[in-house]
This record gives sequence, structure tokens and C-alpha cells, in this order.
Amino acid sequence: MRADSSLEHPETLVVQAENNRTVAADAPRRLRVLTWHVHGSYLQYLARAPHDFYLPVAPDRDGYAGRGAPYWPANLLDVAAEDVPHTAFDCVLYQSHRNWLEDRFELLGNEQRGLPSVFLEHDPPREHPTDTAHPVDDPAVLLVHVTPFNALMWDSGQTPTAVVEHGVPVPEHARYTGELERGLVVVNNLARRGRRLGADVFERVRGRVPLDLVGMGSEELGGLGEVPHDELPAFVARYRFLFNPIRYTSLGLAVIETMLIGVPVVALATTEYATAIENGVSGYVDTDVERLCEAMERLLDDPDEARRLGEGARRRAHARFSIDRFAADWDRVLRSVVSQQGRKLAA
Repeated sequence: MRADSSLEHPETLVVQAENNRTVAADAPRRLRVLTWHVHGSYLQYLARAPHDFYLPVAPDRDGYAGRGAPYWPANLLDVAAEDVPHTAFDCVLYQSHRNWLEDRFELLGNEQRGLPSVFLEHDPPREHPTDTAHPVDDPAVLLVHVTPFNALMWDSGQTPTAVVEHGVPVPEHARYTGELERGLVVVNNLARRGRRLGADVFERVRGRVPLDLVGMGSEELGGLGEVPHDELPAFVARYRFLFNPIRYTSLGLAVIETMLIGVPVVALATTEYATAIENGVSGYVDTDVERLCEAMERLLDDPDEARRLGEGARRRAHARFSIDRFAADWDRVLRSVVSQQGRKLAA
């Protein structure tokens, strides 16, 4: 974890007792964290941190879906939205601008809005890449970014910031084979999301290199449809390479999962992809689409080279995107903000 603020992992956690006095716990305890179901895959990985995450549920409200499925981790817990103001939490983890601008006023009680708070920003700024002020401008809130690029681009004002890079578990029973002499693109709703997600780049490259597209709404562009998340690693493993046409977004979990099973990645050298993929080591990145097409053609012609790059991608992902490091980082972040609030109450 990289941080601009000083995040501590105290041996003794300061907590607030029922009578509003502060007491010291001899051993760290599990924290009760209120958050929202924003990105399902990320939420499942976040649950690797040793805490209990409460998800508000309201059938008639967007973003209040609660647990995604019965097989999700047991420490992801549903709580009815109407019960939230009467439920005790240690901190609040906001995950969307709507959570911060609307939900905290509509859902939380007055005291809950004063709880230790973390805002998890999943994306780079949209309105302007360098001059967009983040909606959280509060020195009492910790703003956590998922990539160093995102932290660089947002104007965070007076809000302290930290970076917790993605962590992904190694997909089970999926290893690169690459027997299909085609590339694969994994993007949801690419037709609707247009240039930012690289719909025009995909169409241009598909005219020269054999590519398949999967994801929600992919049929609109002649794609193969959505592949269930648990089946995607084995599906991707058969393709010679993964192509990422996205111009401007965060580093996708699907790309990291692909790297972990040893698939080489070809991508535009934009946002965090410029550092996540090493040219000639774990794949190819460039801002010249023509050169990327040439790289893809080489991989189609040379399966041994593709396998070598895929092995480099696997090593890179293991080193940088470990799920154990990710869980430990989030444990430190959450315990730190609660501990700091406890010290303020004591003072």
C-alpha cells in the first residue's frame, strides 16, 4: 500500500465503549464496516480482509442489492436499509459518488455520518483528466485510490489519500493453453460505452486480426455474449492473447485475472496499463494501434513467444497483485482510521 497520509497498524486498537469512554483492546477485533454493493468482484476480494462488511438492502433502490449470491463470503452481511440508522458500525466505506453525495444523508443517522470514513474511488476523473476536484474534500476522510494513476489525476483537495492496488486470487483449475489462434476482448457493454472503452479501436483491429468479444451486451457488436465470472478464466486460457482496447478507465480486474493464468496481454499504453504490462516481458503496450496489430500478428504466428510472454504476465501479476497483500493493506487502512478516530475522542 502506498499512502500520502500516515497509516498505522497499531498493536492496541482504541475503541469507543458504550458509555462513550475510550478503552484499549488487548487484541485487534473484527470491525463492523458499512459499505455498498458497487463492484461485485471487488467486493468479494475485499471480504478477504478480516472484518465484517454490512451491505444495505432495499429492493426499490439502485445500488442496494446486498449480497450478490449465496456462495459469496460469509463476512458480507445484508442489512435492511431501514435498519441501518439503528445498527452499530465502526466505520463507513463509501464506494461511489452517489454514496457520498446522497446515500449518507438519506440512509445514515447523524452520529453515523460522524463515524470514521473511507472513500474508495474506483475510477479516474471523467469531466477533465487533470482538473476535476474530487467530491470528497474533507480532511477527516481517507480517500483510497485503486491505482497510482488515478491518485495522480484526481484533485483531492485537502483530503488525505492512499493507494491500495488491486489484489486478485489465482483462478483455480485454469492455466494458459493458447491453442485458439485468436485474440479475446473482455469488455461489458462496449457498444454503448463507445470511444472511452475503445469501441472504435476494437472495430479497427478486428478488421485485421481475428478477435472475439465477450461481456454483457457484446452481441450488439457481433460478440459471443456474457461468460459467467467463474467460467471466464478457463474460457480466456484457450486464446492466444487478451487484447484490451480501452483508452481511459481503471485497471480492470479481468485483465489481472487473465495475467494470473499466464495469458499475454496487448493493450493501449494508457492509464495504469502502461506500468502493469512490460513490453516484451508480459505482453505489449503502445499508443500506436498499428504497432499493436503487428505485435498481435506475431503472437498468432509464434505460440512459443506467446507462452513466454504469458509466463512473464503470470509472474508480474503474482508479484504486484497478490490477494494476501491486498487483504493486509485493507486491514491496515480500516484499523488505522478507526484508531485515529479513537485517539481524537480520547483527546
